Amino acid sequence: MASKRDLILQAAVGMIAQSGVRGLRVEEIAAKAGASTGLIYYHFKDRAGLLRATLDYISDRADRYTAQALAAAGSNGRDPRSELEQTLLLELQDDDEIRENSTAWGELRASAIFDTDLRDQLQSATAAWVAEMAERVALAQEAGQAREGVEPEDVAERLTALVEGLSERWLSGSLGLERARDLLRGAIVAELGPAA
Repeated sequence: MASKRDLILQAAVGMIAQSGVRGLRVEEIAAKAGASTGLIYYHFKDRAGLLRATLDYISDRADRYTAQALAAAGSNGRDPRSELEQTLLLELQDDDEIRENSTAWGELRASAIFDTDLRDQLQSATAAWVAEMAERVALAQEAGQAREGVEPEDVAERLTALVEGLSERWLSGSLGLERARDLLRGAIVAELGPAA
């Protein structure tokens, strides 16, 4: 059973995905979570603290659904290129939780342009994702599944930025999901070379 804190964070993610950050009201989150505003302030201090915790919650959810999907696919580290591709493609699927997560992430990322409180945390979360993907690129190189001479961090930065951009276009209706997934697969081949 989810704790009240988790219920509040789930409500915040849902509200951000539905209505954005600018119109987000603590009172509405409290009502949706079945909690008092006092409890929200107890857990998060203020609205900015709630937004920072929501960003962490979104990152943790993404880590969880990625780990579950890789485990279900029988991923065992022996095929790092496939794991890289699968991990990136997981962000582009028509699943309610992933759609909500991606929408809220994009909204928080856009809000960080104006909200310096979010900027540092978003930068850290993005750097962690890029580092994880860079490690997978390096493992693919070691396994002979990616061309030598490409810088793993640069490849990871480009691919994760592409995922975010494709996700935004898909979620806004300007790009179909299968087209977004095909473009991402093509970018992986362009970055790493043809699969062996």
